[in-house]
Amino acid sequence: MNEWGPGLAVILGIVEGLTEFLPVSSTGHLILAGHAFGFTGEVAANAEISIQLGAILAVVAYEREKLKTLLSRAAGEQADFRLSFSHPTNLSWSERLRRSMVLHRHLWFLIGLGAAFLPAGLIGFATHGWIKTHLFSPQTVAITSMIGGIIILAVEARRTTATVRQLEQVCLRDAVFIGLAQCASLIPGMSRSGSTIIGGLLVGLDRKVATEYSFFLALPTLIIATCYQMWKSRDVFRSDDFLALGVGLLVSFLVAWIVIAAFLTFVKRHSLRPFAYYRIAMGLVVLYIFGL
Repeated sequence: MNEWGPGLAVILGIVEGLTEFLPVSSTGHLILAGHAFGFTGEVAANAEISIQLGAILAVVAYEREKLKTLLSRAAGEQADFRLSFSHPTNLSWSERLRRSMVLHRHLWFLIGLGAAFLPAGLIGFATHGWIKTHLFSPQTVAITSMIGGIIILAVEARRTTATVRQLEQVCLRDAVFIGLAQCASLIPGMSRSGSTIIGGLLVGLDRKVATEYSFFLALPTLIIATCYQMWKSRDVFRSDDFLALGVGLLVSFLVAWIVIAAFLTFVKRHSLRPFAYYRIAMGLVVLYIFGL
């Protein structure tokens, strides 16, 4: 099945929805699925990226109440935020900043999301063409999948008591570190979700908060990246290709919604080791099939 159409779009949508928010790399699995079905080339690479939009919309739908609360409270904090920096005071700028980060926690959370997005956003913008040309291969996915699995096992082995147990407590410094960790996910197979969750664990977030922060960081990261890629590839797709894209988006949305709910429940009680073992086993199998 190498013909791009609704049937293949359903398969890719299922793969995307299952893997986007698990620490196993959705891009890597889409590349493997594309090679397995003989669906490769320019249309395939752009279709695989475009289908991500369905999974992103699943986060918006699932977290809609929390997003609504976060945005409304951040909007309400803006006036006092501006006043705290414009009104004369004896406090130094550093003291004002520390005070603001306590008083305007929701606004600083959004600022932190923006700061976390920037490293991968800028590097990805500059290097995406080269990465798509040279690294979108089963061999890359296999090797990075195993490396990521080993990293997960190492981080889980040295886990200490979490210090951040609420999403709004993620500070700007932690956000920047998680954003830097996200840069690893530019390499197919490393996993955006895995990189950001591990980054969160390393700065003291508990697994549920690290996982949920990964979901929130996916919004600016994947929305901008996907929309940019869809705009660039507007001449790649024929008019009848958009039906298949719509099918893929819908399927990935529905599957991702289920996975988000299940994964948040899972990380409350379990470590990420099963995903590490899966990554290592998958990498070995892929190398056996495709070779180095």
